[in-house]
Amino acid sequence: MTDTTMSGKAPAAASGAMVVLLTLASGQFLMTLDSSVMNVSIATVAKDVGTTVTGIQGAITAYTLVMASLMITGAKIGAMIGRKRAFAIGCVIYGCGSFTTSLAQSLPVLLFGWSFLEGVGAALILPAIVALVAGNFPTERRPAAYGLVAAAGAVAVAVGPLIGGFFTTYFSWRWVFAGEVVIVLAILLLTRRIADAPVEERPKLDLVGAVLSALGLALLVFGVLRSSEWGWIQPKPGGPDWAGLSPTVWLILAGLFVIWLFFRWQARVESRGGEPLVRPAMLRNKQLNGGLVMFFFQYLAQAGLFFVVPLYLSVCLGLTALETGARLLPLSVTLLIAAIGIPRLLPTVSPRLVVRSGLLALLAGTVVLLAALEADSGPEIVFVPMLLIGLGIGALASQLGAVTVSAVPDDESPEVGGVQNTMTNLGASMGTALAGSVMIAAVASAFLINIEQSSAIPERVKSQAQVELAGGVPFISDADLKAALDDARVSRRTTEATLDAYGDARLEGLRSALAILAVLIVLALFFAQRIPTRQPGQAET
Repeated sequence: MTDTTMSGKAPAAASGAMVVLLTLASGQFLMTLDSSVMNVSIATVAKDVGTTVTGIQGAITAYTLVMASLMITGAKIGAMIGRKRAFAIGCVIYGCGSFTTSLAQSLPVLLFGWSFLEGVGAALILPAIVALVAGNFPTERRPAAYGLVAAAGAVAVAVGPLIGGFFTTYFSWRWVFAGEVVIVLAILLLTRRIADAPVEERPKLDLVGAVLSALGLALLVFGVLRSSEWGWIQPKPGGPDWAGLSPTVWLILAGLFVIWLFFRWQARVESRGGEPLVRPAMLRNKQLNGGLVMFFFQYLAQAGLFFVVPLYLSVCLGLTALETGARLLPLSVTLLIAAIGIPRLLPTVSPRLVVRSGLLALLAGTVVLLAALEADSGPEIVFVPMLLIGLGIGALASQLGAVTVSAVPDDESPEVGGVQNTMTNLGASMGTALAGSVMIAAVASAFLINIEQSSAIPERVKSQAQVELAGGVPFISDADLKAALDDARVSRRTTEATLDAYGDARLEGLRSALAILAVLIVLALFFAQRIPTRQPGQAET
């Protein structure tokens, strides 16, 4: 009788754990889906809410800004009210934001629903997910659990363009946000299956620390996100100029200074026996630092690649949003295989070995794509790189969550969740900004050189191009460029020469962006030394 009962409980426990894992993974999927959906629907959304493409890009920036600046505070609130409750409240706020966005008829309503409400909800949900995985799964099962949760976010980035393209083409982008409300309701129903560690002692919220962390991170992320428009150090022609320098460098410096003040304040609070927002001693943990740095580089490379590859497919090759999303799907397959398969098949493998292997796979995919980019290349060249990149992201996802959380006691996991998600947002912002600014700069430089060297382009046009293109060249399709040239009544011979010059420059921009991402992935290999060689729960040699 006892054996029967025990054997019945095991499948039930396994089934319950799977429900918990799928619930948390669904939360992670939703948090990441919005931006990737919006990226392929920007023009349509702008028209529907009566604004410009710049307005929608500002909303995307604001969403990232709210998430990044409130993540550490959201983690502390989770420790105060309970991780499960914070997760549920975050879902409610996020669902209200999605519902508001689905009905938005103007940019201010879109900003309130998507950028603000969804950003606040995400700041509560994401740190809670990290803590709830730690609270619901034993140490030896956490790598697999964190791998699946992280994979859900990466898959959302890959399938987001497909989902966005499908609904925008055949229905409306609003249905995506309406669908999110339904998913949020389902997650809330399943949340009761999640176990939550009781809050034995309710910490107090450090309001000064919360303001300093939010302000510092907001300044830093905003500066990075606007770098492609303003320039990194020297201001772009026609752009804002602060004391002879780009506002980007001043905002980044100001953000770093405020973050330094934040850590000084945290040390002061702790020395006086108070409750800091983040324990300074925790950030001196070598294993935790190693995991956080790897998270930064993973999301930097991931965001950069997801910026460059869709541009190549949609702008250079003219693929639709649906076709672009379909070309990214192979990445999802190897990502899931690696994220779930490595912890299951190799439960005792060295995390450092897996992380290094993941970085090498990322590097290989980037280099293969870089080598294959030619003027006559087709969409088939992204197939192998997507498989390799998915394998790399999946390998990193299978280890890093467990590495960071196992570096500290379980009661500090909410704080780790806040810092971890801050690093991922910083990495994603930096990856997009770096890839974008390097690409645009390379396109502008190569385009001007190609125009100067072309005998088919009149000197008058060359002189005019030097002036008009000094501030940068937009990354546009041949069709859009031809339409602009036709409107300017440029001769057919000059139009063809300009299209050839721009096509070559566009490829040069893509190559430059991929090259800088490859360099950064190599740099990440040096920091992998901080990753432990033993799985959590095993003695370190």
